[in-house]
Parts: sequence; C-alpha cells; structure tokens
Amino acid sequence: MNRHLPAIFRSMPIHLALVLVAVFTIVSLLSLGATYLVTQRSFDQTIRADLRQDMAGFRAAPGPAALSQLVEAEARVTDPARMVLSYIGPDRRHYGNAVIARDDEGYHIVTDISGDPQIEGQYMALTTSLRGGQLTIARSLAEIDALREAFLRVLGLSLIPTILIALGIGLTLARRSARHVSTIARTLDQLTGGELEARVCPAPDWPQDLATIGTRIDKMASAQESSIAAIRQVSSDIAHDLKTPIQRVAVHLSELSEHGPLDATARDLLDKANAELDGIVATFHALLQIARIETGSPKAGFEVVDLDRVCATIVELYEPAATDAGHRLHYTPASGMTISGDRHLLGQTLANLIENALRHTPAGTDVRIELNRIRDRIVLSVTDNGPGVPEAERELVLRRLYRMDRSRTSPGAGLGLNLVASIATLHGATVGLHDAMPGLRVELAFPATRTS
Repeated sequence: MNRHLPAIFRSMPIHLALVLVAVFTIVSLLSLGATYLVTQRSFDQTIRADLRQDMAGFRAAPGPAALSQLVEAEARVTDPARMVLSYIGPDRRHYGNAVIARDDEGYHIVTDISGDPQIEGQYMALTTSLRGGQLTIARSLAEIDALREAFLRVLGLSLIPTILIALGIGLTLARRSARHVSTIARTLDQLTGGELEARVCPAPDWPQDLATIGTRIDKMASAQESSIAAIRQVSSDIAHDLKTPIQRVAVHLSELSEHGPLDATARDLLDKANAELDGIVATFHALLQIARIETGSPKAGFEVVDLDRVCATIVELYEPAATDAGHRLHYTPASGMTISGDRHLLGQTLANLIENALRHTPAGTDVRIELNRIRDRIVLSVTDNGPGVPEAERELVLRRLYRMDRSRTSPGAGLGLNLVASIATLHGATVGLHDAMPGLRVELAFPATRTS
C-alpha cells in the first residue's frame, strides 16, 4: 500500500512529524480527558451536596401542610429547567413545579405544572418519603453538558489547528529534505553512470546529517576519480608498451610464413600461433573497450538510434555465417523502436549476443531476434533453443572473464556478455537472462525516447 504513496509522504521528516503529532495528540487528549473527568466529578459532587442540603431544608417542615406550602412557595420562584420540586401529599395531591412519572425505564419529568410538554435535559434526583407523602428534588445537569461542550470547543479550536500546523511544518521540512536527498541521489546516479566529476556540494543551509553525508560522498567520488585516472594511465601505459611487441610478433610470424617452404607440422604450428595472437589482440581490445565504456566517455556521442535498422543490418551480416554453421537466424522487423545511444556500440551488443548464441549452441539451432515495446521500455531479446545456461550461472556469465565449464573448449575469453552488460549499463538498460524452455533468452530493456 505504501508503494503507491507519493515519495514525499514516505520520507523520514513526514514520518517523524506524524509520530510527534500522534504523541502530542494522545497526550493532549489524555490531559483534556482527565481534566474533563475531574471537573465533571466535582460538578457531580456539588450537585449531590446541593440536593442533600435542599432535602435537609424541607425536612424542617413540621407537618404535611407546612411541607406542601413550603414546596409551593419554592416552586413559584424556581425554574423547572434548573431545579424540579415535586411533593405528593398524603391526600395524593401534587405540589411543585413539575409532574414526575415513572415507566419501565425509570422516573421522567413529564410536564411542568402549567401543562407544558416534557421538560428536556438530564437531571439528578433525590426522592424520600416525608410527612406521609413523597418528596422529589431534581437538579439539572445542564452545567455538566455545558462543560462537555466547552471541552469539545477547546478540542476543536486548539488541538485540531495545532495538528494541522504541525503537519504543514512537517510537510515543508519534508519537501526541503526531499530536495537535498534528490541532489544526493542524482549525484550517485551520475557517479554510477561514469560521470566521475559529479559532486553533491552541500550548501551551508543543509541539515548537518545530510551535509555530512554529501561531504563524504564528494570525498569518495574524488578518491574514485583519482583511482580511475591512475587506472587509465596504467592501461594507457600497458597498451603503449604491449602494442609494439604484439605487432612485432605478428610481423615475425608473417615473415616466417613467407620465408621458404614449411612442412605441414611447421605450417600447423604457425597457424596456431597466429590464431593465439589474434585471440590475444581481441581480448586486449575487448578489455580496453570495456574500460572505456565503464568510464562513461562514449555518452558524448549519443544520438537517436533506430534499433530496428541496427538489428536488420547485424542480422543481414551474420546470416551467411549462421547458415554455414548450420544455424537459422530469424528477425521480424518492428517500426518505431528508437532509443538514445551509440549506434556502433548497440550494433556490437547485438553482434556479441548472436556470436555467443552461434558459438555455444549445436548445429540446427534456431536463433530468434525480437524487438518489443513494453510500457516505456524497448526490449531487445535474442533467444535460442540450445542447451541454455543453468540458473545458478546466469549472473556469473555476465562477469568479466567468466566461462562455464562446457565453454572452455570453445574459442573466446569470457568477455562477450560482460561487454554486453557494460554497454547496456552505459545506455541505462537492464540485462536479464531467462530460461527459453529449451534454450536461453537474453533480454535488454532500454528506455524509449520521447519521440518514439
């Protein structure tokens, strides 16, 4: 349920504000409730004391006639809405300012002495037998009702506005904090994407905890940038130092092949040496290309790329080789599949996936290339019906130089899928390896361009 709430309402400041408001509300309600109960009890005790005092005054009457006259005298000056006096004398005559009747639910003030309808409100009554009759005195509980209304007004006029103000302040702080967190998150995304010069640069008005985190991230980014710069320099030095010896070996092998006739054994050894040298060069170039891609530098050349045209071109290039190897390539054109990226790298990605499928599947295997739009993503998939990849190794084959046991007898250095993963990351895509039952399906989900 929380996943569907806006991010601002899932932030820590809002949570803290809600907790503080809840605690303040509970404490306020308990305080108001306790005050109300104590005040109500005090009013209740006062009314009971007044009833006992009133009853004591009427007990002083010497006889029924005197009591009747006293009740009548008091009734004429007493508002029945405040206090009710009712005396039923020995002769069953009624004296007072209201008639009190009894039904299954108890005593009720049915009417006042003038015959008006039932008097509303709650009363506290005291009844006793006195001078041969029955005397009832009832005092209105309107003061307690007014007390309840007063407390409800206090609740509505003070507590509720306080809660709303606290929530408003919490929302304001949450928005401010969300901007800071967004800055940190954006910087981390840039660093992850290879923009090593990105920095948080917390402002002086930032909260101390977020400012500390931002400063630490900037220090980490600076250290990472220095390390990558050192690695680049080492890679450049290695490339410079190895380029000439490798070229010399290639020249020597070429001279050897041209130097007189060679017997079959020597020719075979020469061909193997050339093949191994080609493998070394390919591995060397692949490692350098992966390092260059992981730095994010190719992003400067991004453009709108039609994946359908890229797929059609690569499939056309590999179809003869696939046919010669006994494989079948299938591709169905799909229009409107445009993304932002590097056309050459995207073509190399598909080429690596096709080569991987052709190299590690037996003759007669079908290789199907598809493009599909799923919501705001464009999914490029390469599916074969070969032996597939065990589930436990699907994440491992994306690592650099990892090769499955059954693949160690085939050509390659274990860099094809790692290069695919690096190019996908550069383009903001996700890579997934799935069971095609049988075979393997590799999916790359790219964010579609807005113009597509």
